[in-house]
Order: sequence, then C-alpha cells, then structure tokens
Amino acid sequence: MIPLKSVEVELEVRDHVATVVSTLNYENKEDKPLEAVFVFPMPGDAAVCHFSATIGQTQIVAEVKEKQKAREEYDDALSSGQQAFLLEESDQSPDIFSLSVGSLPPGESASIRLEYVTELAVQADEGLRFCLPAVLNPRYHPQGSAGGSVQVTSVPTSLVPYSLSFSARVSSPRPVSKVESNCPLDPLEYLNTEQSQATVKLAAGHKFDRDVELLIYYKDAHQPTAVVEAGQTSAKSGTLMGDPVVMLSLYPEFPKAVMSSLASCGEFVFLLDRSGSMQRDRIKSARDTLLLLLKSLPMGCFFNIYSFGSSHEHIFPKSVEYNQETMEEALKKVGEMEANLGGTEILRPLKDIYSHACIPKQPRQLFVFTDGEVGNTKEVINLVKKNSGSHRCFSFGIGEGASSALINGLAKEGGGHAQFITGTDRMQPKVMQSLRFALQPAVMDISVKWDLPKEVSVTVLSPPITTLFQGQRSLIYAQLTGQSPEAAEGSVTVKYSLAGHPSQNKLHFSLKPAEDSGLTIHRLAARTLIRSLEMEEMERRGQPDEGVKKKVVELSVQSGVSSAFTAFIAVKKGNGETIQGPLVRRNVPTLMPMMAMCGGGASGGQMMGMTRSMSRSTPMCPGSFQRRSSNCSLDIEPQQPPRDPLLQLVSLQKASGCWELDPALAAAVGKTSEEENKEVWATILALIWLHGFKMDAQEEWELLAMKAVSWLRAQNAPCVTECVEAGNTLLGCKVQKDALGI
Repeated sequence: MIPLKSVEVELEVRDHVATVVSTLNYENKEDKPLEAVFVFPMPGDAAVCHFSATIGQTQIVAEVKEKQKAREEYDDALSSGQQAFLLEESDQSPDIFSLSVGSLPPGESASIRLEYVTELAVQADEGLRFCLPAVLNPRYHPQGSAGGSVQVTSVPTSLVPYSLSFSARVSSPRPVSKVESNCPLDPLEYLNTEQSQATVKLAAGHKFDRDVELLIYYKDAHQPTAVVEAGQTSAKSGTLMGDPVVMLSLYPEFPKAVMSSLASCGEFVFLLDRSGSMQRDRIKSARDTLLLLLKSLPMGCFFNIYSFGSSHEHIFPKSVEYNQETMEEALKKVGEMEANLGGTEILRPLKDIYSHACIPKQPRQLFVFTDGEVGNTKEVINLVKKNSGSHRCFSFGIGEGASSALINGLAKEGGGHAQFITGTDRMQPKVMQSLRFALQPAVMDISVKWDLPKEVSVTVLSPPITTLFQGQRSLIYAQLTGQSPEAAEGSVTVKYSLAGHPSQNKLHFSLKPAEDSGLTIHRLAARTLIRSLEMEEMERRGQPDEGVKKKVVELSVQSGVSSAFTAFIAVKKGNGETIQGPLVRRNVPTLMPMMAMCGGGASGGQMMGMTRSMSRSTPMCPGSFQRRSSNCSLDIEPQQPPRDPLLQLVSLQKASGCWELDPALAAAVGKTSEEENKEVWATILALIWLHGFKMDAQEEWELLAMKAVSWLRAQNAPCVTECVEAGNTLLGCKVQKDALGI
C-alpha cells in the first residue's frame, strides 16, 4: 500500500522570482505503523524555507538543525513511538531531497507543506522559465565514489498512485504577455485591466509524467530593476535577516559598434554525453546540432570534440585549426557517434580538456551537452570553478530530469550560459543562441560601484560578477545597514572593458522597501551566500574547514533556508508507545525509467534506483534542397539518410562559408562553369532559399549565413545583383539584396 495520495502545488511569481508551496497528503491504510520515504527533484538553486506537517488538527512547524543532530532526533523520536518528519538535501547534489514521514499509525493521515523560493532564468526568447521537476533520473556514480543510499521504487506512468494539481499566480510591474507550457493549461485569466496580474492552472487529468515547464513573457522584460526588501522585525539589526536587502537585476547594453562584429577567433571545445540514456532522438538531435555548430564557426579559430560515457574519446589529440579538411574529418566522426559509451563519467574528460594549455589569443569556449545524470555534481562544478579563469562554459540539459544543479552550476561557475531542452524543444536554436554569446567579445575588468547616502553601508552577498553578455541578466544581492533618510535614493554602476573600450551601465533605485514582499529576497540572498560558502568548503576537500561549515549552519538556521549541512526536523510530541522492532518502510514510487524498458543503462559505476523519462525531439522531415520548378538539386551523398531540408543544405556548406554548385544545376540556370561564378551563384542561391523558406528557423542558420555573406563580400564579384534576381526567379521568391546583407 502506497501512503502518498496526492500532491498539490501553488506557484506565485513576482516579476522574476517564484515562491512554490507544495502540499503532500499521506494516509496509512495498513494495519501497522509506517515510515514513508519520498525522494524527489528540486530546482538546483531553490531556497527551501518552510516545512511543516499537519496531523488531524495539529500543525508542527519544522526547525532547521545541523544535519547529523536532525537525523539523530528523528531516529530517537521514531524509536520512542512519536511521529517525526525529516527533510534533507542530498550530500552529492543540491537538486535532490528526501522526505521521511515517520511512525504514521494505522488509519492516520498527514499533510506535509513544503515551501521554496527560486529565481527564474531568462531564456533566449526573453521568456522566464519555471520548471517543476517531476522526473528524477538515475544518478550515475563513478567507480570508487560513494553512491547514494536511498533506493526508490519505480512504476510505469499509468500506475503512479498519486495525483497532481498545479496552479500559478503571476504578477509584475509590466503587463503579462502570455504564459506557455509543455503541459495542457486552462486559459490564462487576467485579474486587472492593466494585465499585470494573472492566474493559470494545469488542465485536469495531468499524469505528472514529465517536468511541468512554464514560460512567462512580460512586455519590456529586459528592463533593469531594483527591489529593496525590509528585514525581519524579530531579527537583530546588523544581521542578514534583520537588515534590508536589495536585489538588483542588471541587463547590460553593449555599444552597437562593438556588437556588429562578432569574434573571429577562439578555441571551441564540444563535450557530448554518449551514455546509454542519450539513445534515439537525443543523440540524433545532438549530431544535427554539432553539424550546425561546426558550420557556424569562424575561419581561423580552433576546435575539438570530446564525447564521454564510462570512458571518453576525442576526435583530435588536441584542438586543431578550423578549415575544410578538419571540419570534414570531424563531421564524418560525428555522423558515426552513438549513445554507446555506458555510464556518465564527466569528470575525467573535463580533467583531460583542462590538462591542455590554452592557445594564445584564442579564448577557450567549452560547450557541454548532457542529460545530467551524475552523482558527483559538486565535484564536477568545483573543477569547472577552479578552471574558470581560462575559459567560459556553456551547458545544455537534455530531456526531463536533467540535473538543474549540474547544468546551472557549470554555466555559473564557468562564466557562461545554461539552457534546458525538454519535451519537443528543438536543441538547435538554443545552442546557436549560446554560440552567439560565446562569439561576443569577452568582458574584462568588471567592477560594481555603489553610491548610497552616508548613513547607509552596503555588504555585497553575491559572488563578484565575472562575466557579462549582451541582453542577459546579472543578479546582485546586497545587505543595507543603517537608517536611510525618507525618499532616499541610491545607485549602482557596473563598469567594464569591452574589446579594449571602457564602458558602463548605471541604475538608480529607491531605498524605500517594497510593500508585501515577505522575506523572499532575504531567503534568496541567504541561499546565494550559503552556496558560495559551500563551494569554498568543497575547495578544501581532504582538509575540511570547520569554520566554513559552522558559518553555513549558523546562516542556514538564522534564515530558515536549507543547506548541505542542515536538515528540517519536526517532531509531534505525544505519549507514544516505544516501538518494538523496525518500522515497516514504504518507498513512494515514481516513474519507470524508460531506459530500463528500452535496454539502456550504465556500466562501470553505481546507479541509484531513481526515475527517468525520455523526451522526444520533433522528428526531422525528409526532403532535399531543390527549386520549385525543376528536378535538379544540390548533390547529397547517397549514403546519407533522409534529412531535414535545412540540415541538408547546411551539410553542403564549406568551412569558408560558400557553397559549391553541381554542373547539372549550373547548366539548368544558364550560368557559366567558371569556378568562382559557380560558388558565388550557389552561395547566393542558398542564402535566398534560407531567407525565402526558412525564416522561422533563422536563429539556427543566422551565423553560418553571416559567414557566407562575408565570403561573398571578399570575392568582389560583379554579378551579385544579377544572381540575386535570377535566384529569386528560379526559386519563386522575392528576397531583396539588402535583406541578404550583400
């Protein structure tokens, strides 16, 4: 008998901060006392800030205590017949929590309330992403590492014995444009005429068989903002919880002159997960994405491709210069890649990559693709942090259940950007967005200067900003100590050097605390500080720093926010009888791992018995690049399987940016067979086709089209205007020469 009956989730979004309240309802229908254990995923950067239990008419609010003390108190309570509840974060990864509901008597019901706050990440299309993880993938533990001890029963989706209800309320200073989801939603309901407040619910009957993802769109989402939150009245002045805290959201605007020319150098290292869980659509989508990436790289850069599972491989012994020969060799090997390397040993290939010295004047850009199933998350992130001065890291979580702690942690500590590809999302647009970031000039000498009234001092709680990208948000939390005058204002100025030119962005803000903001910002600030201290402790592995651990425990207890070294404990005091012998333990089941059903899995390591769900990418439609009124086409190697027409065209582009034309098409359009004319004509024809038929996928081909335009300009061909006119006629398009950029 499974004691978990239902899960209710209420989401409140204020601008780009979310508060999530989950209620889990348990009932013991057996004839003996039970202990129920539920292991579940959580957003990796969430701050768990409230945990309580209701039994009958009695509510018990949990306290945050040092983890070992909390565990001992829980065990003592159970052995003496009392009811107890324990919530703790996994030692290996901050996005896994376990909830133990102890000594639930026969016929008794219990309701568990769990609350956390989290920042919402900004997507490439300016949407804010909230994800309620439903799926907890098996976590691969490298050989010799300490595996997880919690085992969880898995069942097929149709047999998951508990239901989910989900509702959301969204409010912002700006109008809410729309809310989208990967799951069916009831219609969005606006609560005011300004459309700045709205509610939405998950449609009835949702099976909770995948992560619930919401994308929230505001008008003018990229406006810098500052929110000052009043401290807790019961907390001592001068402490984090007692003083006001400000949260700054900065969106740097770079000079247009600098942004018009993307970098033409760099060392691009691609690290691809080829473990068993990447089978079928995932590995195919990854291969197609690597095709686009390789075609979009600038001439003169360097690159290499690593892939990993239980072991790891590389295409070249070290990064090589990008040209036609090396590109073709890489693409041939990419086309042969399968998800056949077993487990998920990501630490070893990272160490291999970092063992190679950086190439002078070629900034290293690392792209990591994984479904995020590792148990040594903290160790991996710490390695990236140690090498953060030598590269930028861009990470991609593939499919439901990818570890948000791993994906976000890699990008945050590596000074890059994180993306998640779930459901029917196409991987290519998101990856190409990150490539644009990687091609942006590196921002140097970043500094933050505060200008506040003399009565107010500032303590910055966030780690120093080490990276800035055009249009991407940077968050800063700071504690404000001292009394500010009425209607006082402050400002913060971010200064930096971009492509050798000094630049700055300034934000003015009111020091008056926002009304009804609760302690959300304080808790997020505490979480930020806790995570920084935990990373500091990680760097001393082998030499534990008790001072840092003590600081984390004190801050966690003071703020009521969970950490790696603390846990929530609640005990219902009563006249319970001492229990003889062990309690009956019931592991609450979650979804059946799909890899178990289709033969995938890991080797050479340990697996925790958790759950997995596979997502399917949109299938590629077969076809060929061809003109409307002719049966001639660009040559496609006969051994290639049918592909998306866009990817077929992209596969034919040369490293220099041009396309070549086969003699049959040259004769059909009445052009000469001179080599330079053939290439100019074919390149213009390809660009017209992209603009005429594939504008909906412009994000995917924009960079390789820019490379083609650069190549055309360098040719100084006299026939460009005539070729554009002829190409439009041939393809039945009306694309203007200016639109092509030539």
